[in-house]
Amino acid sequence: MKGEFLMQNLRKFTNERSERRFAKRESPGARCISLKTPAALLVGISLLAFGSPASAQADYVLQPSPSLASLNVPAALADHLNSEGSRLVRTVGGANDAICDVWWVKSVPAKKPATSASGVLYGDLQTGALVGLLHFMNSDAEDSRDQKLKPGFYTMRYVQFPPDNSEIGSSQYSDFLLLSPMTADWQVTKVLSFDEVVRLSRIATGTGHPALMSLVPVNPAYKRLPAVVADDVGNCAVQASLREESEAGPRDLKLALLLLTPPKEEGGS
Repeated sequence: MKGEFLMQNLRKFTNERSERRFAKRESPGARCISLKTPAALLVGISLLAFGSPASAQADYVLQPSPSLASLNVPAALADHLNSEGSRLVRTVGGANDAICDVWWVKSVPAKKPATSASGVLYGDLQTGALVGLLHFMNSDAEDSRDQKLKPGFYTMRYVQFPPDNSEIGSSQYSDFLLLSPMTADWQVTKVLSFDEVVRLSRIATGTGHPALMSLVPVNPAYKRLPAVVADDVGNCAVQASLREESEAGPRDLKLALLLLTPPKEEGGS
């Protein structure tokens, strides 16, 4: 039930009506992951849910993140990240709640897609490539499988799962960012194999399953990136533009990371 509900809202999320409705919610900044509290939206990868829609209307904005040096991010990793990160902040009733920080890489390696496989949105990204760094500040973070994640820093690497893989549930898309503890993923200049990325990501959850964050279609109504894209039913995504390095030269890649989805109903699945 949860998967069907999420897919229905993802389709709604990208239609023209959504583009018009979201147009006034655009916010400069970066992207972030999701956390969750009992009364809030499930993030999903994604991973974030805070506050009860029934009790208060939350607004999400992006603000500048602290410097990487002030947060003791290793220099070897910081050198590969854009220095200007974005902090996702929830505002309810005039009170601000910082959720997470996100930094994207300065450039990401691209490849020529082997096929235009159904359900693949970002097929020119290399599996195992480092895409960014995520910093959770809340103790209630969860991934798209409702797996608990500790506050701290996580690398984000791109992978594709086959459509029939049990890890992705009922998702109609095959593109994900896997989270790994920053202290475990130290080969920042290397494109890792699929199996190695999954192995590292399992350390983040301690459950035997990797920590997943869903990539979804970009909403073309948002021209100024990074931006927060939210609707009135509880979905929230962050869109950003990355620099791809390919044989044909550098190019811009726009992507969208789903952070929040509506809370599941009591007795739901």
